[in-house]
Amino acid sequence: MGCCVPETRICSTGPLPTPARVPPAHDQVPLPGGEFLMGDAFAEGYPADGEQPVHAVRVTPFAIDATTVTVAMFRAFVDDTSWVTVAEREGSSAVFHLAVAAERADITGNDPAAPWWLDVRGADWRRPHGPLSTAELDHPVVHVAWDDALAYCTWAGRRLPTEAEWEYAARGGLAGRRFAWGDELTPDGRWLCNIWQGRFPYANTGADGWLATAPVRSYPPNGLGLYEVAGNVWEWCADWFAPDYYAHSPAADPEGPRSGERRVMRGGSYLCHHTYCHRYRVSARSANTPASSSGNCGFRTVAV
Repeated sequence: MGCCVPETRICSTGPLPTPARVPPAHDQVPLPGGEFLMGDAFAEGYPADGEQPVHAVRVTPFAIDATTVTVAMFRAFVDDTSWVTVAEREGSSAVFHLAVAAERADITGNDPAAPWWLDVRGADWRRPHGPLSTAELDHPVVHVAWDDALAYCTWAGRRLPTEAEWEYAARGGLAGRRFAWGDELTPDGRWLCNIWQGRFPYANTGADGWLATAPVRSYPPNGLGLYEVAGNVWEWCADWFAPDYYAHSPAADPEGPRSGERRVMRGGSYLCHHTYCHRYRVSARSANTPASSSGNCGFRTVAV
């Protein structure tokens, strides 16, 4: 999975924080639940990702965030709990090579499987591109491991969405479509998501206006009112990942395998491109170890 997000961490976090006395406000989208067809109806997915077979799934009603958790929201969590993220404890995190804002001495290596990922000392949620950068408050928080997302949810009285809930919400009420808005990537020539344009990984034309993350609500919402469910940042889900899970998953409220080594991620990121990571399709799956962090992965939450 190194082309999408590098597997860099194997450590785990400490005790979870105490829940906030006054839970923070989240802009929620209440969804009625129901049955939908989950999976890749176009046979375009990577076999190792296990996007097939297409199967009917029923989800019960739930309320999900309209956007990913922003830097401002995560900062409120850290200010209240003094939480130290995996990236901060480890002292570095993965940054895409064209986005690095650091002295050369702070670049400590790269991912052999994906050399465009550089390990940058001092890169974390406050400094997403390295020590010479500053996170913008209305952008998605990044450099958060699954473990960090879980800690935020514990504090906020929320939880991560299951993979089935995420896909149901991301489809926006459209059945069997390739993207959250239909089957064409750029209908009428319009970019509806923040992904890579140009020749990956060397030149980004910036046709959608961004090299890295865009502020939340930069693109139109899907039919259910969710923003940026394709591109921008990968989103952690609650489930463990298994490529064969769809072949035997329950029809009602599946929660993923009982155990595993990697957690599911959904939605793709600003680095996705059809030539190497066609995972901004609504059925696309990826996964990473729970303590991995990078400059293109965040999360959104669901009401408990």
